[in-house]
Amino acid sequence: MITIKKYAAIDIGSNAMRLLITNIIEQKGKDTQFSKSSLVRVPIRLGQDAFTIGEISEDNIERMINAMKAYKLLMKVHGVEKYMACATSAMREAFNGKEVADLIAQETSINIDIIDGKKEAAIIASTELRQFIKPDQTYLFVDVGGGSTEFSLFANGKIVASRSFKNGTVRLLNNMVNDVVWQEIERWIKMITSEYDNVILLGSGGNINKLFKLSGKKQDLPLSYIYVNSQYQFLNSLTYEERISQLGLNPDRADVIIHAIRIYLNAMKWSGARNIYVPKIGLSDGIVKAMYYNRI
Repeated sequence: MITIKKYAAIDIGSNAMRLLITNIIEQKGKDTQFSKSSLVRVPIRLGQDAFTIGEISEDNIERMINAMKAYKLLMKVHGVEKYMACATSAMREAFNGKEVADLIAQETSINIDIIDGKKEAAIIASTELRQFIKPDQTYLFVDVGGGSTEFSLFANGKIVASRSFKNGTVRLLNNMVNDVVWQEIERWIKMITSEYDNVILLGSGGNINKLFKLSGKKQDLPLSYIYVNSQYQFLNSLTYEERISQLGLNPDRADVIIHAIRIYLNAMKWSGARNIYVPKIGLSDGIVKAMYYNRI
């Protein structure tokens, strides 16, 4: 006898809004299974507003409201019984972020939780991330978003350090990350990894997922530093239009993927990691797990 529940997570990021609907399968005597039922992604680049003019524009507010109305209908059609919406750095930094969240709640009855980087990292840690963590190895988990990047160091099976930096793909696209930020990240990574040998990177985010998909590798195999660097050089050699026409990248992915890879490459270089694994996890998955296990 099995029981199937449906939970949903709405992730309002700096580059896109995502709705993940998950089947939760319970069976006596077995571990609970989580399987994706539906994923809808809308490329509303809130970071372009928040990081340049400091507020969410009227056009994007309207797009957000329409997207949330659509998400609400989709959740109803799917029979979702529980859901949660979280917003990250763009909504956090826009001076009208709270006002926009209140307006969306009025129009759609969907309440948005605007979370900080520390909570974002904790929610992501609620995913299957730990099943990739072996107690005898050291991992640097890197989650690259549009507005910020979250880093967590795992040693002896536990998180020993965690930090969020205002360095993300949309900020980099708009030349809003100076050398001081890069130097600060470099110092922090070198400091926390200095006592560990053979650090392995774990990469999270839409851009590294896309790069991994393009590699054609099996899910349990890593990408090497040499491979990631060669792809970085290759993508840099293409124009924005060529990345769309030749590689089939979405327009809102084609301009930020290079910036994301740069962050992963630097994290590998500064930690001494030779390989990066790409488990399919993210904030949306973490929200569902955190709701199910009553962690948020």
